[in-house]
Amino acid sequence: MPQSSHLVQLPVQAITVDNFAPFGQLILPTEDGKPFDADDAQLDLSNGIPRFYIMRLEHRGLTFSRITRHQGCTQCLGSLEGKSWMIAVAPPGAANKPAIADIQAFQIPGNCFIKLHVGTWHAGPYFEDSTVDFYNLELSDTNIVDHETCNLTSSYGVECQLAIA
Repeated sequence: MPQSSHLVQLPVQAITVDNFAPFGQLILPTEDGKPFDADDAQLDLSNGIPRFYIMRLEHRGLTFSRITRHQGCTQCLGSLEGKSWMIAVAPPGAANKPAIADIQAFQIPGNCFIKLHVGTWHAGPYFEDSTVDFYNLELSDTNIVDHETCNLTSSYGVECQLAIA
C-alpha cells in the first residue's frame, strides 16, 4: 500500500558564498595564476581514487522524497553550457537523517560550481531544461560504498518540492 505524504514547499534562493557556507563552498571564476587560498575548493578525496566525469541527467521534475549524503569525501558539481540548476541541501551532522526544517534549496548559475562538505545531505541536481550535463568530482566508488539515503516519506511522511519564485 502506498504511503501518503504531505508536500513541503522549499523556496529556491539565489546561492551566495555566505548562505551556502553551512553546506559547502560556492566556487566562482578567478584569474589564472591566483595562488591557492580559502576561496578555492577545499577538497577531501583522500579515501580513494578520485573520479571526475560528465554526468548526463534528464529532467525529473522538482519534487523529491529522498536525500543522500557521502561521509567519505567532498563532492563537486557544476553544469556545462552555462545552464543554471538547483539543489536541495541540509547540513552535515551525526544524525542518520536530516531535520526537514534544515533543508534549503539553492539556484546555482551556470558560471560556477559547488563543493559539498563531507556529509552534506543533498537532493538534485534539479533543472528546468530537458537534459543537462554536469561535471561531478567524487571518489570512484562513492555511489557504491558511500551513499547513505534518507527516505523523507517513510521517515517524516513528506515529499519536498522546489518552489521557484
